[in-house]
Amino acid sequence: MMMFHRSLVLITGILCLSVAHSQTVETRAISVDQLHDKIISDSTLVILDVRTPEELTGPLGKLDIVINIPLQELENRLSELEKYRNQEIDVICKIGKRSAAATDFLIQKGLNAVNVQGGMVEYRAKISNNNDSKK
Repeated sequence: MMMFHRSLVLITGILCLSVAHSQTVETRAISVDQLHDKIISDSTLVILDVRTPEELTGPLGKLDIVINIPLQELENRLSELEKYRNQEIDVICKIGKRSAAATDFLIQKGLNAVNVQGGMVEYRAKISNNNDSKK
């Protein structure tokens, strides 16, 4: 019975934290199509890729204009994004999960961040033969 009580308290605590988190941070998101349109039309676009350097040289490649700060280094390298405080930062990763976490973190730090849903996998699937996409 004691074990059940501890489990119940733990689950309740996690649920409370999840609800509190969802009330304090609302992740903004765009599609890969919207990102592609911005790449074509916005010369001041800021794209943060939170994958590892090894992933950027892998089969999915990278977008030409990305700033690469892996998610696990983001907190320590946050100062590198200060110059973009007044701009929107589009955050991308492989499938959108790490970029969602990075977007939440950046929003909490007062930056205007937007998650690219579907990440590079979806970008490559939908927008595969464009000059701006493979390097």
